[in-house]
Amino acid sequence: MTGQATIEIAKEDIHFSAAHFTIFSADKRENLHGHDFFVAACATGPVGDDGLCFDYSALKARLRALCRTLDEKTLLPARSPHLRVREEAAGVTAVFGDERMSFLRRDVRVLPVRNVTVEELAGWFLARLTEEDAFRALPVDTLTLRVSSGPGQWAGVQWRPA
Repeated sequence: MTGQATIEIAKEDIHFSAAHFTIFSADKRENLHGHDFFVAACATGPVGDDGLCFDYSALKARLRALCRTLDEKTLLPARSPHLRVREEAAGVTAVFGDERMSFLRRDVRVLPVRNVTVEELAGWFLARLTEEDAFRALPVDTLTLRVSSGPGQWAGVQWRPA
């Protein structure tokens, strides 16, 4: 029997703990705080003659590896129109209005996003996965990547091959 299958990966160990603050405007932001973020992926593709859609162990391993790069970090957005981030040898400085926040370099991950939100994090994970040749070689018709900052609070983005 052939057809399409949807593989959902939502394992308890595919998560990271990180600090962040959401920026709402040029003069309003949340206080620095943390979450246990969970990541889930849902891939759809054809079922092969062997009864498999694809070997999804590699996808799980890659999601875990990406989570490790964010775990126990303060996440800062590099593309925010309201936050200036300066990476220096001694550390990282974030400037929001008249506030200066200094961090040790080892404690920070500056991401190419506009804001550190579940929406932007889902897009970041999706971009990291879909830019890899190993992923693009898989027979995947769609990939939905979701990130949660707490129970019942998810954002998801979807990819389809060009």
